[in-house]
Amino acid sequence: MPEVIFTGPAGRIEGRYHPPKTKSSRIAIILHPHPQFGGTMNNQIAYQMYYMFAERGFAVLRFNFRGVGRSQGVFDHGLGELSDAAAALDWVQSFNPDARACWIAGFSFGAWIGMQLLMRRPEVEGFISVVPPANLYDFSFLAPCPSSGLIVHGASDRVVPPAEVQTLVEKLKTQKGIVIDQQIIDGANHFFEDKVDELIGVCGGYLDKRLDEAGAEESAA
Repeated sequence: MPEVIFTGPAGRIEGRYHPPKTKSSRIAIILHPHPQFGGTMNNQIAYQMYYMFAERGFAVLRFNFRGVGRSQGVFDHGLGELSDAAAALDWVQSFNPDARACWIAGFSFGAWIGMQLLMRRPEVEGFISVVPPANLYDFSFLAPCPSSGLIVHGASDRVVPPAEVQTLVEKLKTQKGIVIDQQIIDGANHFFEDKVDELIGVCGGYLDKRLDEAGAEESAA
């Protein structure tokens, strides 16, 4: 799990990078929760998702947004953090020019940033969005959502009420050509206390399904 430092728009960005299994392996970047509420790349969910992708052969990067840990800069209310995420994806792609495709996974604030990034990057094959904070941020930019993906949230979340996420999911499901899978974890709060293993199991199962589908399509081609 090598430590890496790369250049972002606000200066140095600190990350952890897991190299790919093969030259054509897919890429994934992991986006952590809100920096002003203790979110870092070592958040338990971000950490577990990082290994979930690594175990499946991906080239994976998790990193600290500006102003977090050893990353330079100051919190920028999402604008700068989106630029950080774009720089992170550029950095991984520069080392993996033969990668088949890439994925974006984010938790809470990171899910909001991730879904903005996938609007700008047509090479994104899929996403995993854990509790997109639909009551706190504007998601109207998803018009239409360009990639199929998974949205997971807890049934007992008091920070982002399930009804708000449900509204977002229903909106995205009306778009042709993409499939939004939704999983609601019973008894889970915003931070998935005592439910992280179940959350990662759901995310891993979805990822395996998508990879199997992609493999079948590649074989047919």
